[in-house]
Amino acid sequence: MTKENLLTTQPIPELIRRIGIPASIGYFFHTMYNVVDTYFGGLISTQALASLSLSFPVFFIIIAMGTGFSSGTTALIANALGAGKGEEARVLAVQSISFGVLSSILLTALGLLISPFLFRILGATEEYLAMALSYMNTIFCGTSLFMLVYMFNAILNGKGETRPFRNFLIAAFLMNIVLDPWFIYGGLGVPAMGIVGVAAATVLIQLIGCVYLGRKVLRSGLIAMADFKHVIPRLGPFVQIAQQGLPASLNMMTVGIGIFVITYFVSHFGKEAVAAYGVAMRVEQMVLVPTIGLNIATLTLVAQNNGAKLFHRVRETLRTALTYGGVLMAGGAVALLIGARVFIAFFSEDRSVLDIGATYLRIDALALYAYVILYVNVAAQQGMKKPLFGLFLGLYRQMVAPFIVFWLLTRVLDVGLLGIWLGIFGITWSGAAFSILYTRRLLSRV
Repeated sequence: MTKENLLTTQPIPELIRRIGIPASIGYFFHTMYNVVDTYFGGLISTQALASLSLSFPVFFIIIAMGTGFSSGTTALIANALGAGKGEEARVLAVQSISFGVLSSILLTALGLLISPFLFRILGATEEYLAMALSYMNTIFCGTSLFMLVYMFNAILNGKGETRPFRNFLIAAFLMNIVLDPWFIYGGLGVPAMGIVGVAAATVLIQLIGCVYLGRKVLRSGLIAMADFKHVIPRLGPFVQIAQQGLPASLNMMTVGIGIFVITYFVSHFGKEAVAAYGVAMRVEQMVLVPTIGLNIATLTLVAQNNGAKLFHRVRETLRTALTYGGVLMAGGAVALLIGARVFIAFFSEDRSVLDIGATYLRIDALALYAYVILYVNVAAQQGMKKPLFGLFLGLYRQMVAPFIVFWLLTRVLDVGLLGIWLGIFGITWSGAAFSILYTRRLLSRV
């Protein structure tokens, strides 16, 4: 019996653990990778730390496109495998690689063009602007490597293989601990690069990831060297990948825009507030890491069983993932409520940064399960080839509501930074409620 058959026959709780746990472990180390960058950025200067925080909304453009097209590709491949269409899955896998390379070229050009404008909107000038641009321009030079890593992982996820990416993320974290200080301060023939060294380390690690994951894809049995005759772009597969991946990418893009919007409002309260928000986001990401594993497991299992028309297993996957997420985030909420200042203090000793960041985390603790509801429901919709609602939800949650709510609370009611944190809480929970209603409606039709 093949592995893809097992994903439509074995008990759902067991499969969620088997797929989700390696993915969660991997993404924990991915988050710790970002923590390492933040830590060494803080050692350079508070301005360098603020530059990393300022760069994140722009960096998130790459993350959004890669994650969106990756999840769309996984959904297509997993549905094809669940329906027993192996040849279609192989063609989609090879075409996704071509799609990733071509889209990365466009993304690089766009990023280099608009990043100075975006940084100026966020209040960056002179040395602050130069520092943020030097970091992001280096990152944009490696966009193709990022996209290839995402696409190789998407192919493996379609088969429920999450261990290779886990292994890469663990190795990436360990390499980053060595490369960050080496490239920042120089030595052994490498010049001191400052904040550019943080970006250079990331690009080099992505190159290593391409080689490793590319070999794993070739050994997975889904793609052989002979299948690369399909690498020349084809309209049909490209349209399928775009139809599934573009809404998901735009949905993720709204997250980047949402971070941009939040950073815009936060920046009015000073560099310390921007630094505190950036640090708090890193802590939040660490707590939310298990939800990433649940998302990947939900996407893969829903897609495989949707392709096999086993809709009762689709429903069971959703219920089980939400239950696991509730238990995990209960523990996360307690950790944030008790240890908020301790977590922030790891990155900065600035008293203002400590106070602002700790306040955000304590409010955020009460919204953790809302993120689980949002992510799992949107992953299930993606697995059923229904990605559009996630985009509409993202537009509401990241753009429309924040502009209205933050402006009202900070400019009209003059609540200050607390208004932004409370606004995030309310918008997140309302989005979770909308996702529940729509997913239930979608499942009732099948």
